[in-house]
Amino acid sequence: MVLHKAYTTFEKQFGDQDGVEDVVLSKRRRLYEEQVRENPKNYDAWFDYARLEESAGDADRVRDVYERAVAQVPPTQEKRHWRRYIYLWIFYAIWEELEGKDVERTRQIYSTCLDLIPRKKFTFAKMWLLAAQFEVRQGQLAAARNLLWRAVHKCPKDKIFNGFIDLERRLFEFVRCRTLYEKHVEHNPANCQTWIKFAELERGLDDLERTRAIFELAISQAQLDMPELLWKAYIDFEEEEGEYERTRELYERLLAKTDHVKVWISYAHFEINIPEEDEEGEGDEEQAVSDEAKARARGVFERAHKSMRDKELKEERVSLLNAWLSFERTHGSGDDMERVQRLMPRRTRRRRLLDDGSHDEYVDYVFPADEQQAKSLSNVLALAQKWKQTGGDLSGAAGGE
Repeated sequence: MVLHKAYTTFEKQFGDQDGVEDVVLSKRRRLYEEQVRENPKNYDAWFDYARLEESAGDADRVRDVYERAVAQVPPTQEKRHWRRYIYLWIFYAIWEELEGKDVERTRQIYSTCLDLIPRKKFTFAKMWLLAAQFEVRQGQLAAARNLLWRAVHKCPKDKIFNGFIDLERRLFEFVRCRTLYEKHVEHNPANCQTWIKFAELERGLDDLERTRAIFELAISQAQLDMPELLWKAYIDFEEEEGEYERTRELYERLLAKTDHVKVWISYAHFEINIPEEDEEGEGDEEQAVSDEAKARARGVFERAHKSMRDKELKEERVSLLNAWLSFERTHGSGDDMERVQRLMPRRTRRRRLLDDGSHDEYVDYVFPADEQQAKSLSNVLALAQKWKQTGGDLSGAAGGE
């Protein structure tokens, strides 16, 4: 070590540029060798070592470092231990293809890596897709498809399906795309994005009945990861196709499943935007909203308000009233606006006792219309109670005459 340090100093003082670079390269090489000898599973050190040799340009040394690095297989079959390791294979394959220019060796690198991964425990979709993309670049479409079909059967992950479908779409192989979507939704029927993309494919092929059938099958699934997204896509599809009765029916079906305020507001906006029959096909000019459309939208708001009030959904009710008031400001009269404003609540701060004995302050909403209704009901009940206490009844009244 002392001798090497002295030699380095000598080269820096008296050597040429190549000599100095060789000395620095040798020093860094010794450093990385020490690091990987102390801890062969130090993948960061292997990355740095490989980059060093790549910059030096000696292909044999690069291959030697990568081969030694990938030989350090993680000691367990836990994916977290493989995440860094797998990139050694990826960088090795990319370097071999782009710099080593050895197609067969690159293919062998991908194959060896895919065989090495414990697929019964986990897999890396990225590796399968990179291997397939490599085959596509070599003009070997059959080999790429075989790889991806292997992946789909052995480890059917969403990412693999999406990559495979994307490949076939770019090749305009729409029948193959359809087959893959069918396999995908069969494997993971809860994935709403897949159902939506499947429907978009059929719509792009102008098969509206198949599009509609796919949406119907999708919303009938017992479990969905993002049902609101799926319903919105279906509703948007029918509205864009001008199928307004179908769209209205979908809103009603959705409201039977969920009473979410956003669905009600969206439903009302839909009713406003439906063109009248004599307005359809008149170009892009903005048409005035008809009285019929306003009445339909107002009817939706009224139904929604009654539902929110009956279920005592205060915050949702406030959101609805704000949307309703905004609608009336744009499309209604002064009386319409005043009517909604009378329904608006006032904010009040209240305190509640928590389980630990402390108090929490929160914002509550008091609706004047509810107070008036409660007051009227209270008066009726009071009168009934008073009448009962006086002993008055119909039979008694009749007998006194």
